[in-house]
Amino acid sequence: MIEEKHVLSILVENQPGVLSRISGLFGGRGYNIDSLCVAETIEPHVSRVTIVATANSVILEQIIKQLHKLINIIKVVELTGTEFVQREMAIIKVNAKPEHRAEILRIVDIFRAKIIDVGLEHYTIEITGDEDKLSAILSLLKPLGIKEIAKTGIIALSREPKAV
Repeated sequence: MIEEKHVLSILVENQPGVLSRISGLFGGRGYNIDSLCVAETIEPHVSRVTIVATANSVILEQIIKQLHKLINIIKVVELTGTEFVQREMAIIKVNAKPEHRAEILRIVDIFRAKIIDVGLEHYTIEITGDEDKLSAILSLLKPLGIKEIAKTGIIALSREPKAV
């Protein structure tokens, strides 16, 4: 079976232990979660869990069926293969030697990122976009010296049908 990346959007009751049970389903089958994001929706008692995992379709189908059986699960949607939008955010701390500062500022401008902190020897950059955009800026900043990075993982929502 071919393993591929799958994006799941799961609405859950905002209760203690729900995330642990969800991640346990993946771990119990030996599948790693590539990224995991959780936050409240507009309803404070409901959270959206976005999971990206690499698995074959048979195993993923079994996991989705078992997710539906968990008591605090409201809805499970596999977004892979459908129309959806996704974004990821990264905060990148990069060395800012005087001779590289102008180049860093150009890169930030080209990618529509923001400088959110400035130190004597570093800039901290915030960027939001898809995986390709984040990979591209990281590849340009790497030779300049990335000190630290924090990424959110993917968040995603399905697209509405287009009007005819």
